[in-house]
Amino acid sequence: MEAKVSTLVNGVNVDQLVETINAIEENPDLARFSFRARNEWLDGGHSRTIFQEFYGAGQEDTSRSEPLVLYADEPPVLLGENNAPNAVEAVIHALAACLGVGFVYNAAAQGVTVESLEIDLEGDLDLRAFLGLSEDVRPGYNNIEVNYRVKTDAPEEKVVELCKYVQKTSPVLDIISNPVPVSVNGEQIN
Repeated sequence: MEAKVSTLVNGVNVDQLVETINAIEENPDLARFSFRARNEWLDGGHSRTIFQEFYGAGQEDTSRSEPLVLYADEPPVLLGENNAPNAVEAVIHALAACLGVGFVYNAAAQGVTVESLEIDLEGDLDLRAFLGLSEDVRPGYNNIEVNYRVKTDAPEEKVVELCKYVQKTSPVLDIISNPVPVSVNGEQIN
């Protein structure tokens, strides 16, 4: 019996990627995922968010034997201690990570080798709404600028095409660009 060798491009198992796409085409319910997080305030602007189980591919996923943890804090100018990026920095991190994985995975699927990819982001916001000083400005980002540099064996037209496709299919870009219904429920505990 001959052992099957996986096709790796950009560190992505292209065979497994194609198998996943085919499985979802056959059973669209496999595409439904539900991610969960639990955040705990630590002190001042410092908090910890824990991620472990999630639902995906038709079942609860318990592949994480240990929880994954992200921390948040504020810089001193915003009364924090710089223990971690703040929440709005985490948003642009999520956008960069999503665009990056989208670019690399789609490049791999198309046989395009990526030697390096760097994404710079800058988001502008006005704290007056957050501080309750103005209802005329939004509390979130007013705009986010994304600039990328990629070293690849593909021609420039292919890179531009990949970038456009990734923007069209990025879950985080969609979350940031379009309103998402959010329900917030709370209870006081004694």
